[in-house]
Amino acid sequence: MRTEVFEPDVTTGELELEERHSLRRVAGLSTELTDVTEVEYRQLRLERVVLVGVWTEGTIADAENSLTELAALAETAGSEVLEGLIQRRSRPDSATFIGRGKVDELRDVVVATGADTVICDGELSPSQLRKLEQQVKVKVVDRTALILDIFAQHAKSKEGKAQVELAQLQYLLPRLRGWGESLSRQGGGAGGGSGGGVGTRGPGETKIETDRRRINTRISRLKREIKALRTVRQTKRSKRTSSGVPAVAIAGYTNAGKSSLLNSLTSAGVLVEDALFATLDPTTRRTAAEDGRVFTISDTVGFVRHLPHHIVEAFRSTLEEVAYSDLVVHVVDGAHPDPEGQVTAVREVLGDVGADRIPELLVVNKMDAADEETILRLKRAWPDAVFVSARSGLGIAELHVAIAERLPRPAVDLRVLLPYDRGDLVARIHRVGQVLETRHTEEGTELRVRVGEQLAADLAAFRM
Repeated sequence: MRTEVFEPDVTTGELELEERHSLRRVAGLSTELTDVTEVEYRQLRLERVVLVGVWTEGTIADAENSLTELAALAETAGSEVLEGLIQRRSRPDSATFIGRGKVDELRDVVVATGADTVICDGELSPSQLRKLEQQVKVKVVDRTALILDIFAQHAKSKEGKAQVELAQLQYLLPRLRGWGESLSRQGGGAGGGSGGGVGTRGPGETKIETDRRRINTRISRLKREIKALRTVRQTKRSKRTSSGVPAVAIAGYTNAGKSSLLNSLTSAGVLVEDALFATLDPTTRRTAAEDGRVFTISDTVGFVRHLPHHIVEAFRSTLEEVAYSDLVVHVVDGAHPDPEGQVTAVREVLGDVGADRIPELLVVNKMDAADEETILRLKRAWPDAVFVSARSGLGIAELHVAIAERLPRPAVDLRVLLPYDRGDLVARIHRVGQVLETRHTEEGTELRVRVGEQLAADLAAFRM
């Protein structure tokens, strides 16, 4: 497989990483709102946090892995994790997520550690958030809000920012609540009756109703923008499809090394960072196999256990890139404590977007950081997988070969004689087809080729 790419001294990814690190949050800032009229739609500012999880099924190792992942998410968002707590229950408490008797214990831990935020490992209902926050006396955030906050930090493109904002608004709309006295303030009317002071008495919208209406208006506008951007994406996709260029999509768990692998395969120079959801905007590069067949390879947004459905719906147009590909390179973190769980979580999301029927090549990354026992276990579980290390280059050559073997091959065999003034057709055959034999004659270039149906129709006049 060969790739002709200009390699600058400093890649775009390195510049993005430098910019991101220069904007890290400063510990010690207050998280309290100064304007009590603001509703709870605001950017999260996480600092010193305590994690809380409810273990309802599986083993204790599964519960600990989930809380460890939550800690990594919190650190990616810019917070400092002080403590992690797990409670064993058949199901989360309907009122306060954890058992009511454990809320006081949680409050004691918050006071003892000096935490200003509690992050729950699950999606809490509006009433659960409100009641738990009232009792622990600090900000309470659930897993979904945390992931949405990270997405908001890392989105760069216009489409990515619109998708993240849509997901945030859809999540926060049912959770809107007044802050201080804002629930009872009136936003209209000037007649008699009681209310919020001169000019606010009488019939009219409450502050919460005004915010809800404005957010609904914004959601409608974002949906129109994303629909228009989706049309642009579909147009680009249809052009690639009509040209006969195969498409390969790199999918996998967040922080499994997808961007590193794309850089190793194509020298793309995209952002690489040891953090969850470091890159959200898909990157597509054109490359070629050793036999000359050209194909595109795309990096996609990472997945995670219990990926919020708001994210899946908002990013559906982006995730559909996987569904329309010819091959999915499914990247797994071989050094992760539960790689099998990663594969299950990714395949669930692929099924949600209709990509579960696409041929899959399993690639286990980070072999330089995995222990021997894990490698042997995974090789027994996945005998057809390719084991690589994007950092050291181990197994990358084998991955090139494996991808080339699984690329769709043109279906029509032809023998054609092309005049020397039709070099455009020769170049097109090399670009999207497969040349089996070449011979130069007085009349022109004689080729035995294997091409797609559309190109075969264009070559019909030159068939021998």
